[in-house]
Amino acid sequence: RIAADLMMRGVTLADPERLVVRGMLQTGRDVFIDVGAVFEGDVVLADRVRVGPYAVIRNARLGAGTVVHAHSVIDDSQSGENCEIGPFARLRPGAQLAGTVKIGNFVEIKKSTIADGSKVNHLTYIGDATLGERVNVGAGAITCNYDGAFKHHTHIGDDAFIGSGVMLVAPVTVGASATIGAGSTITRDADPGVLTLA
Repeated sequence: RIAADLMMRGVTLADPERLVVRGMLQTGRDVFIDVGAVFEGDVVLADRVRVGPYAVIRNARLGAGTVVHAHSVIDDSQSGENCEIGPFARLRPGAQLAGTVKIGNFVEIKKSTIADGSKVNHLTYIGDATLGERVNVGAGAITCNYDGAFKHHTHIGDDAFIGSGVMLVAPVTVGASATIGAGSTITRDADPGVLTLA
């Protein structure tokens, strides 16, 4: 019955027999949902959202044109328009993506805000952080937000480039247009517009 109602509203289901809705699913126009997707709680999919196979989406709002690739988990989070998430990505509670943000494979985002055009593509953890516009975060980077007793915040300015394998030990600020060299462990604020190595 739920599948039939969605299709009457213009949603394309790859297989109406393999869809799980546990709660309220609101959809815009031209939405596509692949096999095995699970929706829990209050979920809103705006126009042209595409949900890949076996994604789990819980209490989330996804902006128009956003693509969720296979096996991604989105929980208490939201995205702007034209974002790309996954495959095998995890958005934990408090993840807020602006427009055209890319979250790639095996990336986890928790309680963080990511501004327009930023990319976190591979094998990375971003927690308790604010990323500006057009930030690029390399593979294997981590915001080290927990010191064993308290959570701390990381701020990354617009147009910053974070190299692969970088540890950002919070609390720390990376300035706008800064470059952090691959493999660096950053424990102090990094100046804007320059290369920092550690």
